[in-house]
This record gives sequence, C-alpha cells and structure tokens, in this order.
Amino acid sequence: MHLKTRGRTTAPLHRFVMSLRRRPAALLALALLIMPASLPAVATDQGTPPLQFRITEGHIENAFYQDGDIAAHLLLSSGNKPRVLVAFPAGDSGVGVWFEPTAAPVRWTLAKLKGEHRMEDGHAWNGIVADANVIADALVLKDAVLGSIRVLRDYQLTQGYPQETAATPTLSGRSIHWQRNRLDGAPGYAIALSADNGHFQRDGNRIVLRPDHAGEALRMHIEASTGETPLTPFSDLLNKRAQTDARSQQALQFLSYREKFLAGSWRFDTYFGRDTLMSLRLLMPVLQPAAVDAGIASVLARLSADGEVAHEEDIGEFAVLRHRKEQGNSSAEPIYNYVMVDDDYMLPPVAAAWLLEDARGRTGAAAFLASSTKGVRQGDALVRNLLFVAASSEAFARKPVYTNLIALKPNSPVGQWRDSNEGIGRGRYPYDVNAVWMPAALRAIGSFLDAGLLDGYTTSDQRERLRVAATHADDWERKAIALFAVRLPNERAAQQVRAYAKQVGVADAPALTALGGAALEFPAIALNAQGQPVPVMHSDEGFRLLFSRPDAAALDRDVDSLMRPFPAGLMTDIGMLVANPAYADRDVWPRFGNNAYHGTVVWAWQQAVMAAGLQRQLARSDLPATTRARVAGAQAKLWRVICAADAVRTSELWSWSYANGHYQIEPFGAEGAHEDESNAAQLWSTVFLALPSPAAAADASEKKSCR
Repeated sequence: MHLKTRGRTTAPLHRFVMSLRRRPAALLALALLIMPASLPAVATDQGTPPLQFRITEGHIENAFYQDGDIAAHLLLSSGNKPRVLVAFPAGDSGVGVWFEPTAAPVRWTLAKLKGEHRMEDGHAWNGIVADANVIADALVLKDAVLGSIRVLRDYQLTQGYPQETAATPTLSGRSIHWQRNRLDGAPGYAIALSADNGHFQRDGNRIVLRPDHAGEALRMHIEASTGETPLTPFSDLLNKRAQTDARSQQALQFLSYREKFLAGSWRFDTYFGRDTLMSLRLLMPVLQPAAVDAGIASVLARLSADGEVAHEEDIGEFAVLRHRKEQGNSSAEPIYNYVMVDDDYMLPPVAAAWLLEDARGRTGAAAFLASSTKGVRQGDALVRNLLFVAASSEAFARKPVYTNLIALKPNSPVGQWRDSNEGIGRGRYPYDVNAVWMPAALRAIGSFLDAGLLDGYTTSDQRERLRVAATHADDWERKAIALFAVRLPNERAAQQVRAYAKQVGVADAPALTALGGAALEFPAIALNAQGQPVPVMHSDEGFRLLFSRPDAAALDRDVDSLMRPFPAGLMTDIGMLVANPAYADRDVWPRFGNNAYHGTVVWAWQQAVMAAGLQRQLARSDLPATTRARVAGAQAKLWRVICAADAVRTSELWSWSYANGHYQIEPFGAEGAHEDESNAAQLWSTVFLALPSPAAAADASEKKSCR
C-alpha cells in the first residue's frame, strides 16, 4: 500500500456500518441475471427522479447516476482482477480501489445505488452510496487511487501514479476509507468501503478483507464523492424525432452538459473536440437547438490563438499536476491539447451543417455568431479556424505532391481518430484528413462566404483569402485521393486473403468468393513518410460518403470493397471492422489484431458514419440505377450487422472471437485480453438515436432502429 498523503486528511466518512442491513445473499445474486436495466428511481426534493441505468459487459457491471449536482459512474469488476471504481464528470475526477489478482473468480452484484450530498468545512461534496454483494474467499487490497480520471486511467494501464497524489487508508475493523484534498488545497476526493459481515485486517504490509464466515457473500457498502465543481445537465436534450432507445438516450443524457459534452465514461469524462463535433453532426436532427449551440460553442471556446481545435483538456487536479511540473505553481487553469489534426478540419463542415443547412440553426445563426464566450464573439472564433484551414491548404493547392498534404505533427505518432500508435499503420499523412476533411472544410468556407455570415467578422482581404482557398476544394479532393490509391492484381489479393485468414483462424471461402476475379482497388489508410500508401483497408471511407459526392464509378468500387466479408473486406457477423490489414505485409498483421484498440475491431460510431453516408448517397438524384441498387444493398447488409450487435450499441468498441464459422462479440477489455478497456457509455455511440434503420424510416410509426 502507498501510505504517503498530500493535503489534510479530514474526518472519516459517516455511516460505515450501521447504515447496512442484513439481506439474503440469494436475493442479491438475482441481480446477475439483469442485463442492461434501469435502477429504481429515487425521488429528489424537487420530485423529479434521477437518471439511473446499468450496463453489464463481460465481467464489468456499470451503474450510472445523474441528479442535479451529482453525476457518477460506478464500475464493479468481477473475475480475477476485482476493482471498485467511481468516475465523476465533475473535474474529470474519480476514485478507485484495486485488489490483487485472485485465484478464483470474484463476483460482484449491485443491489442499490443513490446520490449523496454532504458538506465539509463549508464545501459541497457530491457523490454516491451503493450496496453490493461480493462473493470472494478474501480480497487483498492492491492500492487506491484518488484524483483525476487521467491518473486512474494510467494506473489501469499499469503506468503507476504520481506519489504526491497518494492517499493514506484509515482502517477500523469493518471499514476502510481514503480521503484527501486536491493538491492545490481545493476539496478533493473520497472513497470508503465497509462490510457488515466482514472485516479488514492488516497482514504484514497487506490489508485483507475476509468474510466473517467462510463461503458467505460479503455485504459491501460503498461511498464515493468528489469536491470538484459539478456540471449542469440538460433538462431538455432531445426532440420527438429521436429513436425510442432508452439505453442510448440514458447514455447520451449522462454525457451531455451545458458546459460541454463528455466523450465517454469512465475513461474520457470530459471534452474531446473530435468526439463533440462528430457526435453533434450525427445527432443534429434529434438534438434541441440549445444543445447543438452549446456543443459548437464549447469547441469554439477552446480554439488555440491561431484557430486549431482543442483535442482534449487537462482540468481539475490533472491541470494542477501539469502546472506544478512545468511551471512550478499549483494553478488549476485548464491546459488544452492541440496534437490532433483532423478536428481542425471537422469544425467548418459541422458548423456549416448547423448554421447553414439545418433550418433551426440557420434561423439562429446570426445571433449565435454574435454571442460571446469569455468576451470573444463566436463569429470571431469561427473565422480564426477558417483562416487556419485556408492557410494550411495553400501548399498542396499550389503544388499537389504528398509532402504538401496535411501530415501528423512532428514527433507525434497520432493525429486523427485512430489515435493509438499503430492506428494508421505508422503512416504520416492520414487518408481522412486529406481526402475528406480538407475538401469538406474548404467547401464549408465557400458556403459561409456565400451566405454572408462572415461579413461582420472579416476584412475584405481575409474574405478574398478564404474565397481563393474555397475554390480549390474539388482539385484538392481529386488529387489527394489519387495519392492514396492501392491497386492489387486479383491473384495477389486472393493470396493475401488466404494467408491472412489462415494466420488469424477464420474462414477464407466467403471472402474469396466475394473477391471475384477482378483486380482490387481501395484507398490506403495513410501514406508513410516516403509518400507510399499503407495498404490497410479501413472504414474511414464512410466519412467521404457523408461529406462528399463520389462519382458512380467510385461508389461502385468502394462500396463493393468495404462490404465484402472479412478478410476480403470489413464485414463480419457482429459488425463492420474499422481496419483490415490482409493486403499489407505480414509484419503489419499482428499490429492490427482483434486485441488492438484500432485493429480488426468494431467501433459503433464508425458503423453510424457509414450508415449515415450510405443514406446521404441514396438521397442523390444523379446516380444510375445500378449504383443505387448497390448502395441500397450495402445499406441493408450494414444494418443487419448493426442490429446483430444491438446488445453493445452504446459501447465504445468491441472485439470478436471465431468458432464454427461465425463471429461472436467479445467486450473489449472486459476480459483482460485486449490492450485497453472500452467505455460502456460512449458519446458518439449514441448517434443511432438520429439514424433509423431503412425499415424504421419507411414506417413512420416505427421508432426503433433495430427490431
């Protein structure tokens, strides 16, 4: 155990033991039979029930609670690596207790959860109290981590935590608790565990929890709270067009606040620029106008001085840690990360979709741009980004060679949504940024100029620069796409598919049949530093379908390639994979395995982007009948696999296993076999609320995407 503590340790949390009542363990075990379900509503003083729901994935039970100043996500991890963790959107903070690996699997069952406010030294602490049942011969405490979710996230990935954030446990027989102030002296974090039929004992340097009677399920009481400033949830988030999917609506509600939208819980309980923008774009038809305005404003408020979109923010104690390390002070002023390059070019087309294309946004566009955040008009901030986009387009517009494309920033291995080290196959020039986002951003600039919305925020010289940049959109798109083209003779493609299928242990016959006898062509996931295509097939073509108008030949070719069965294409029984390395060199294959964060796995939002893109293409009137039929067939195929994975629809991502000719869903990270852990509630995985299936779209009375 780490014993060093920072800040003053205050009085123990109250009601450790006496608040618990005995209850039959058998009744508690029934909760294991409940899959995603809502918890009983607990009335607040105002008579409005709090938001409560659960999501069970693999060995992890997730329980969410939101009520006014309280928002918390409790995780109970069963299996051989037990854990109790509570994440708070307030300050992107959390508390967690990890136990040593156990010989026999541990099983948690959550019985009851409610919110709790308390005052301490004149400061409000907001949190939850929960009763749970745990079946274990003994639990040996490994450590407790209190503070920023960023620190807890690193600890989960076995990276340790700063010793200055360590908290000292207070032990008193049937209970143990940790509490400390934030490093700058602000109210901090607390977690307490107690058992009315078990006891905590020191065993040398260890602390062990054992039941009073061998074989008896421990009745645990959990209290967790944070002193960080709470966020403000929306009271009116969705309109009547939203699909009636309770779980997705609940997840979206938990992640949505007037100050910002959260990327996902538990690991990303704060603002992420890309996640906010793409979620807004897809959810736009079903969000109330105030929610869209707030989301776009949160992005504009975090722009850099030269107009770059912030990727992530260091807030709360993580900001304090950064300031102490880099500047020698304990400031909690937020620090923004601008390492990503894709979000810079997402902002213009997403803002245009709202302020120019959506009737509700168009009505309020002038007022929105004239409004201010921290003394800066939204219109001035938007123009800052548009000028950045225009300037960064000039080199390739003048000389369309790969070195003038948009590259990852120097010394950074990541820069777009596939932000793991292997995400784009060690490439330097991402396909989506150059083939989709830049052309879409340039077209959006032209649309803003045509609408006259920028007149009050630009000089005549600035408008001229923007206009010149906008005229290059089509040329940029055509010439950039050509640089990413991968072409393989049919025989070579078939050889690759056979060898790769054997390597990963899946059938090759359906893939080879779908491959047919023609040569294969698809866009590379990236170009490497020498300008050569990285021949990994990918789902980012969905962005192009959503934001561009490919010609019929390109649609025919690309839709066919993607919709083939894996490992010829991306399709499996349980979803569309985001990557397929079959056509790359053999040394690339293991780097894109089904245990990799951006490997041969399924991301819900990428399926949503593809579904929205196919629908957008079908709305065109200039496509030949054969192309329309091909796109409609792809749409039907995609929706079949989307609905096949309906049970994990709000998850960040999921993996698969293969047996008896079929793929089965494997929750990513829940079994400890993958390189990271998936969020049970992910912002952009809720976007199907705005995407009815073709069947639901054809029947106005049908309000569920999957039946």
